[in-house]
Amino acid sequence: MKYFIHILLLFLLTACAGNMVQDDTAATVSDNQGAANVDAGIDDVLIDDDFDELDDFDDFGGDAADLPSYSDPLEPMNRMFFTFNDKLYYWILKPVSNVYSDVLPFDIRLSIGNFVNNIAAPIRLLNNLLQWKLEESGIVVSRFVINSTLGVYGFGDPALREFGLEPKPEDFGQTLGVWGVPEGVYFCWPILGPSNVRDTVGFAVDVYTHPMVYYVEEFSVSAGYYVESRVNLLSLNPDVYEDLKKYSLDPYISMRQVYLDYRRGKIDDKLVLNKTDNQL
Repeated sequence: MKYFIHILLLFLLTACAGNMVQDDTAATVSDNQGAANVDAGIDDVLIDDDFDELDDFDDFGGDAADLPSYSDPLEPMNRMFFTFNDKLYYWILKPVSNVYSDVLPFDIRLSIGNFVNNIAAPIRLLNNLLQWKLEESGIVVSRFVINSTLGVYGFGDPALREFGLEPKPEDFGQTLGVWGVPEGVYFCWPILGPSNVRDTVGFAVDVYTHPMVYYVEEFSVSAGYYVESRVNLLSLNPDVYEDLKKYSLDPYISMRQVYLDYRRGKIDDKLVLNKTDNQL
Protein backbone atom coordinates (compact mmCIF):
# COMPACT_ATOMS: atom_id res chain seq x y z
CA MET A 1 0.00 0.00 0.00
CA LYS A 2 2.88 2.34 0.81
CA TYR A 3 4.40 1.88 -2.63
CA PHE A 4 1.01 2.20 -4.33
CA ILE A 5 0.35 5.61 -2.74
CA HIS A 6 3.92 6.68 -3.44
CA ILE A 7 3.67 5.69 -7.08
CA LEU A 8 0.28 7.32 -7.56
CA LEU A 9 1.49 10.64 -6.21
CA LEU A 10 4.68 10.50 -8.22
CA PHE A 11 2.62 9.68 -11.31
CA LEU A 12 0.67 12.90 -10.89
CA LEU A 13 3.62 15.07 -9.94
CA THR A 14 5.74 13.77 -12.78
CA ALA A 15 3.18 14.84 -15.29
CA CYS A 16 2.15 18.14 -13.77
CA ALA A 17 5.38 19.89 -14.72
CA GLY A 18 5.76 18.89 -18.32
CA ASN A 19 4.20 15.77 -19.79
CA MET A 20 1.69 17.94 -21.60
CA VAL A 21 4.54 19.31 -23.69
CA GLN A 22 6.74 16.25 -23.63
CA ASP A 23 4.26 13.80 -25.14
CA ASP A 24 2.37 15.99 -27.49
CA THR A 25 4.58 18.46 -29.25
CA ALA A 26 8.18 17.33 -29.20
CA ALA A 27 8.55 18.16 -32.87
CA THR A 28 9.42 21.84 -33.11
CA VAL A 29 12.68 22.10 -31.20
CA SER A 30 15.08 24.58 -32.80
CA ASP A 31 18.40 23.36 -34.20
CA ASN A 32 20.39 24.10 -31.08
CA GLN A 33 17.65 22.70 -28.85
CA GLY A 34 17.48 19.59 -31.01
CA ALA A 35 21.18 19.10 -30.40
CA ALA A 36 20.51 19.60 -26.73
CA ASN A 37 17.97 16.80 -26.77
CA VAL A 38 20.52 14.44 -28.27
CA ASP A 39 23.18 15.41 -25.75
CA ALA A 40 20.82 15.24 -22.82
CA GLY A 41 19.04 12.14 -24.00
CA ILE A 42 16.04 14.03 -22.82
CA ASP A 43 13.55 11.47 -23.82
CA ASP A 44 13.49 9.41 -20.68
CA VAL A 45 10.26 8.24 -22.13
CA LEU A 46 9.22 10.04 -25.30
CA ILE A 47 11.12 12.91 -26.94
CA ASP A 48 13.42 12.14 -29.84
CA ASP A 49 14.64 14.00 -32.88
CA ASP A 50 12.86 12.00 -35.54
CA PHE A 51 9.48 13.15 -34.25
CA ASP A 52 8.87 15.76 -36.94
CA GLU A 53 5.11 15.84 -37.16
CA LEU A 54 4.98 19.61 -37.51
CA ASP A 55 6.64 19.31 -40.89
CA ASP A 56 4.23 16.58 -41.96
CA PHE A 57 1.04 18.50 -41.15
CA ASP A 58 1.11 22.04 -42.44
CA ASP A 59 -2.04 23.24 -40.74
CA PHE A 60 -2.64 20.47 -38.19
CA GLY A 61 -6.20 20.34 -39.32
CA GLY A 62 -5.39 17.96 -42.12
CA ASP A 63 -7.83 16.46 -44.54
CA ALA A 64 -10.31 14.25 -42.74
CA ALA A 65 -9.44 11.43 -45.13
CA ASP A 66 -5.82 11.62 -44.01
CA LEU A 67 -6.53 11.43 -40.31
CA PRO A 68 -5.56 8.15 -38.62
CA SER A 69 -8.19 6.00 -36.98
CA TYR A 70 -8.79 6.58 -33.32
CA SER A 71 -11.23 5.82 -30.55
CA ASP A 72 -12.29 8.98 -28.75
CA PRO A 73 -15.76 8.36 -27.30
CA LEU A 74 -14.91 10.70 -24.41
CA GLU A 75 -14.17 13.69 -26.67
CA PRO A 76 -16.45 16.17 -24.84
CA MET A 77 -14.76 15.41 -21.53
CA ASN A 78 -11.34 15.28 -23.18
CA ARG A 79 -11.86 18.72 -24.68
CA MET A 80 -12.75 20.08 -21.26
CA PHE A 81 -9.54 18.65 -19.81
CA PHE A 82 -7.59 19.93 -22.80
CA THR A 83 -8.82 23.44 -22.04
CA PHE A 84 -7.86 22.98 -18.39
CA ASN A 85 -4.36 21.84 -19.37
CA ASP A 86 -4.04 24.76 -21.75
CA LYS A 87 -4.79 27.22 -18.94
CA LEU A 88 -2.41 25.37 -16.65
CA TYR A 89 0.35 25.72 -19.23
CA TYR A 90 -0.03 29.45 -19.74
CA TRP A 91 -0.81 30.39 -16.14
CA ILE A 92 1.66 28.14 -14.29
CA LEU A 93 4.01 25.97 -16.33
CA LYS A 94 5.23 28.60 -18.77
CA PRO A 95 5.91 31.31 -16.14
CA VAL A 96 7.71 28.80 -13.91
CA SER A 97 9.76 27.54 -16.85
CA ASN A 98 10.67 31.10 -17.89
CA VAL A 99 11.92 31.97 -14.41
CA TYR A 100 13.78 28.68 -14.22
CA SER A 101 15.48 29.38 -17.57
CA ASP A 102 16.44 32.89 -16.46
CA VAL A 103 18.03 31.60 -13.26
CA LEU A 104 19.92 28.61 -14.70
CA PRO A 105 22.13 28.89 -17.80
CA PHE A 106 21.47 26.54 -20.68
CA ASP A 107 24.59 24.43 -20.05
CA ILE A 108 23.51 23.72 -16.48
CA ARG A 109 20.00 22.78 -17.57
CA LEU A 110 21.51 20.53 -20.22
CA SER A 111 23.66 18.80 -17.58
CA ILE A 112 20.60 18.30 -15.40
CA GLY A 113 18.85 16.70 -18.36
CA ASN A 114 21.83 14.37 -18.78
CA PHE A 115 21.68 13.42 -15.12
CA VAL A 116 17.94 12.73 -15.20
CA ASN A 117 18.35 10.64 -18.33
CA ASN A 118 21.17 8.63 -16.80
CA ILE A 119 19.21 7.79 -13.64
CA ALA A 120 16.34 6.48 -15.77
CA ALA A 121 18.58 3.92 -17.52
CA PRO A 122 16.87 0.95 -15.78
CA ILE A 123 13.58 1.83 -17.48
CA ARG A 124 15.17 1.79 -20.92
CA LEU A 125 17.16 -1.35 -20.15
CA LEU A 126 14.10 -3.26 -18.96
CA ASN A 127 12.00 -2.31 -21.98
CA ASN A 128 14.75 -3.03 -24.48
CA LEU A 129 15.11 -6.48 -22.92
CA LEU A 130 11.35 -7.04 -22.93
CA GLN A 131 11.37 -6.26 -26.66
CA TRP A 132 14.28 -8.67 -27.11
CA LYS A 133 16.56 -5.90 -28.32
CA LEU A 134 19.79 -7.30 -26.94
CA GLU A 135 22.21 -5.05 -28.82
CA GLU A 136 20.32 -1.94 -27.73
CA SER A 137 20.26 -3.27 -24.17
CA GLY A 138 24.03 -3.54 -24.25
CA ILE A 139 24.26 0.06 -25.46
CA VAL A 140 22.02 1.20 -22.58
CA VAL A 141 24.30 -0.52 -20.07
CA SER A 142 27.44 0.86 -21.73
CA ARG A 143 26.03 4.39 -21.74
CA PHE A 144 25.14 4.14 -18.06
CA VAL A 145 28.60 2.91 -17.06
CA ILE A 146 30.46 5.46 -19.18
CA ASN A 147 28.31 8.44 -18.23
CA SER A 148 28.25 7.51 -14.54
CA THR A 149 32.06 7.45 -14.45
CA LEU A 150 33.61 9.58 -17.18
CA GLY A 151 30.49 11.74 -17.27
CA VAL A 152 30.68 12.46 -13.52
CA TYR A 153 27.51 10.77 -12.25
CA GLY A 154 25.77 11.33 -15.56
CA PHE A 155 25.96 15.11 -15.75
CA GLY A 156 27.93 14.75 -18.98
CA ASP A 157 27.32 12.48 -21.97
CA PRO A 158 30.74 11.24 -23.13
CA ALA A 159 29.07 8.01 -24.25
CA LEU A 160 27.55 9.96 -27.12
CA ARG A 161 30.22 12.58 -27.72
CA GLU A 162 33.30 10.37 -27.41
CA PHE A 163 32.01 6.88 -28.21
CA GLY A 164 29.06 7.57 -30.50
CA LEU A 165 26.63 5.54 -28.37
CA GLU A 166 23.22 7.06 -29.01
CA PRO A 167 20.41 6.77 -26.44
CA LYS A 168 17.98 3.90 -26.93
CA PRO A 169 14.76 5.19 -25.37
CA GLU A 170 12.05 2.63 -24.81
CA ASP A 171 9.08 2.72 -22.45
CA PHE A 172 6.55 0.15 -21.31
CA GLY A 173 3.80 1.66 -23.43
CA GLN A 174 5.93 0.89 -26.48
CA THR A 175 6.65 -2.57 -25.14
CA LEU A 176 2.93 -3.30 -24.79
CA GLY A 177 2.42 -2.06 -28.35
CA VAL A 178 5.16 -4.33 -29.65
CA TRP A 179 3.51 -7.22 -27.85
CA GLY A 180 0.31 -6.46 -29.72
CA VAL A 181 -1.70 -4.83 -26.93
CA PRO A 182 -4.21 -2.40 -28.53
CA GLU A 183 -3.99 1.25 -27.57
CA GLY A 184 -7.58 1.46 -26.39
CA VAL A 185 -9.56 4.63 -25.83
CA TYR A 186 -7.84 8.01 -26.24
CA PHE A 187 -7.64 10.14 -23.10
CA CYS A 188 -6.68 13.72 -22.48
CA TRP A 189 -5.97 13.49 -18.79
CA PRO A 190 -6.16 16.57 -16.61
CA ILE A 191 -2.59 17.64 -15.85
CA LEU A 192 -1.19 14.51 -17.52
CA GLY A 193 -2.12 15.47 -21.06
CA PRO A 194 -2.76 13.11 -24.02
CA SER A 195 -2.58 9.37 -23.56
CA ASN A 196 -4.56 6.20 -24.08
CA VAL A 197 -5.28 3.09 -22.06
CA ARG A 198 -2.09 1.33 -23.11
CA ASP A 199 0.21 4.30 -22.55
CA THR A 200 -1.40 5.13 -19.22
CA VAL A 201 -0.64 1.63 -17.95
CA GLY A 202 2.83 1.83 -19.47
CA PHE A 203 3.60 5.14 -17.83
CA ALA A 204 2.52 3.83 -14.42
CA VAL A 205 4.83 0.83 -14.84
CA ASP A 206 7.72 3.09 -15.88
CA VAL A 207 7.22 5.21 -12.76
CA TYR A 208 7.20 2.07 -10.62
CA THR A 209 10.47 0.83 -12.16
CA HIS A 210 12.26 4.16 -11.69
CA PRO A 211 15.10 3.91 -9.13
CA MET A 212 13.84 6.97 -7.25
CA VAL A 213 10.90 4.93 -5.96
CA TYR A 214 13.22 2.51 -4.17
CA TYR A 215 16.34 4.43 -3.21
CA VAL A 216 14.81 7.62 -1.82
CA GLU A 217 12.51 7.14 1.15
CA GLU A 218 11.65 10.81 1.63
CA PHE A 219 8.64 11.56 -0.53
CA SER A 220 9.46 15.26 -0.66
CA VAL A 221 12.84 14.46 -2.22
CA SER A 222 11.32 12.13 -4.81
CA ALA A 223 8.55 14.57 -5.65
CA GLY A 224 11.03 17.43 -5.93
CA TYR A 225 13.18 15.38 -8.28
CA TYR A 226 10.27 14.56 -10.56
CA VAL A 227 8.89 18.08 -10.66
CA GLU A 228 12.31 19.63 -11.25
CA SER A 229 13.11 17.16 -14.02
CA ARG A 230 9.90 18.07 -15.86
CA VAL A 231 10.39 21.79 -15.46
CA ASN A 232 13.94 21.33 -16.76
CA LEU A 233 12.60 19.38 -19.74
CA LEU A 234 10.10 22.12 -20.52
CA SER A 235 12.81 24.77 -20.26
CA LEU A 236 14.82 22.98 -22.94
CA ASN A 237 11.78 22.77 -25.23
CA PRO A 238 9.97 26.02 -24.51
CA ASP A 239 8.01 26.68 -27.68
CA VAL A 240 6.78 23.35 -28.99
CA TYR A 241 3.29 23.51 -27.52
CA GLU A 242 2.71 27.09 -28.65
CA ASP A 243 3.99 26.31 -32.15
CA LEU A 244 1.51 23.45 -32.43
CA LYS A 245 -1.34 25.73 -31.41
CA LYS A 246 -0.21 28.48 -33.78
CA TYR A 247 -0.45 26.23 -36.83
CA SER A 248 -3.62 24.41 -35.76
CA LEU A 249 -7.15 24.90 -37.00
CA ASP A 250 -8.34 22.86 -34.02
CA PRO A 251 -5.60 22.44 -31.37
CA TYR A 252 -7.40 19.54 -29.70
CA ILE A 253 -7.55 17.51 -32.92
CA SER A 254 -3.96 18.46 -33.75
CA MET A 255 -2.76 17.35 -30.33
CA ARG A 256 -4.56 14.05 -30.64
CA GLN A 257 -3.29 13.44 -34.15
CA VAL A 258 0.32 14.29 -33.38
CA TYR A 259 0.34 12.21 -30.22
CA LEU A 260 -1.21 9.12 -31.81
CA ASP A 261 0.96 9.36 -34.92
CA TYR A 262 4.08 9.70 -32.80
CA ARG A 263 3.32 6.75 -30.56
CA ARG A 264 2.16 4.54 -33.41
CA GLY A 265 5.25 5.44 -35.42
CA LYS A 266 7.59 4.38 -32.65
CA ILE A 267 5.74 1.12 -32.12
CA ASP A 268 5.48 0.36 -35.85
CA ASP A 269 9.22 0.75 -36.19
CA LYS A 270 9.68 -1.91 -33.56
CA LEU A 271 7.17 -4.21 -35.24
CA VAL A 272 8.99 -3.86 -38.57
CA LEU A 273 12.27 -4.73 -36.89
CA ASN A 274 10.70 -7.73 -35.18
CA LYS A 275 9.27 -9.01 -38.45
CA THR A 276 12.65 -8.61 -40.12
CA ASP A 277 14.38 -10.45 -37.30
CA ASN A 278 11.90 -13.31 -37.55
CA GLN A 279 12.59 -13.66 -41.26
CA LEU A 280 16.36 -13.92 -40.80
